[in-house]
Amino acid sequence: MPLPIQTDVDLRYSNTLGLAARASHLAVLREPAQLAVLAADPALARMPWHVLGGGSNLVLPEVVPGLTLKVEIAGRRVLGEDGQAVYVAAGGGEPWHDFVQWTLAQGWGGLENLSLIPGTVGAAPIQNIGAYGVEVKDVLFELSAYRLVDGERRVFGNAECAFGYRDSVFKQGEAGRWLIGEVVFRLPRSPVLRTGYGEIDAELAAAGLPHTPAGVAQAVINVRRRKLPDPALLGNAGSFFKNPLVPAATRDALLAEHPTLVSYPMPDGSHKLAAGWLIEEAGWKGRNLGPVGMYARQALVLVNHGGAARADVAALTAAVQASVAQRFGVSLEPEPVWW
Repeated sequence: MPLPIQTDVDLRYSNTLGLAARASHLAVLREPAQLAVLAADPALARMPWHVLGGGSNLVLPEVVPGLTLKVEIAGRRVLGEDGQAVYVAAGGGEPWHDFVQWTLAQGWGGLENLSLIPGTVGAAPIQNIGAYGVEVKDVLFELSAYRLVDGERRVFGNAECAFGYRDSVFKQGEAGRWLIGEVVFRLPRSPVLRTGYGEIDAELAAAGLPHTPAGVAQAVINVRRRKLPDPALLGNAGSFFKNPLVPAATRDALLAEHPTLVSYPMPDGSHKLAAGWLIEEAGWKGRNLGPVGMYARQALVLVNHGGAARADVAALTAAVQASVAQRFGVSLEPEPVWW
């Protein structure tokens, strides 16, 4: 049976930045098998296709051409265990934070540091989302993806995903070719808590929270709610720029000139600079450019004060990049995907 195709669909409330955008055509997918039905339609097959999850990591144009596939594939299930870990799967359309909270309610740790990140389970591996010293790659076992051109299923193991810092094969060589229908996670029976990154240790102590996965999750939630705006109240896509990686020599030279520079050593000897610190020092914290600006409480977050379009975001992005490059000689790269 053909899937209903909607035309000229308002996407303002389907992207957390709240940008004015419309989809030329849109289909809602609730089962992976529906993809093959769409691919068999000659008229649809000639269109460009875009896959939309929670819209929390996107900068949309005013008109999205072709077919937008809204992924609403639900489901959570336990696959088994091997004595050291439990294997759980979630549909690509499951809200990420709800899934994390479900795993914690079952007594399984591993995802607690990734609490309150917006978006869907299926989008998480594409960006290799991360927070407070943990990334999706640390717990992802495998995923099932469906090729857009014909709906054929392929399983990608962790290594095949080619994870990097806010990166994966789905943003590189396989970009735009797959829809992620289900993700399997390997959650350790005895998780190692990571609390030394950012303010988590301090929040655990201040709030009297236990040193358990659930306690760490609540500490992360508390910190994020203080620092980050709720997209339902103020449009944003979370951290807008990646923390730049620089050689040790570059970091040392910057530190000599800027003693309060915030950076973190990486296993390969490089250093990750705090993009929020760079942006704040460049004078952009709380500063607006038209209807958009960098958030007053966290300079790393670009916010939409109302009525913004893609061009406004592009102008502010370029202005912030230019300021940071001029002052520090460091290039900033946006995190969100630009359609």
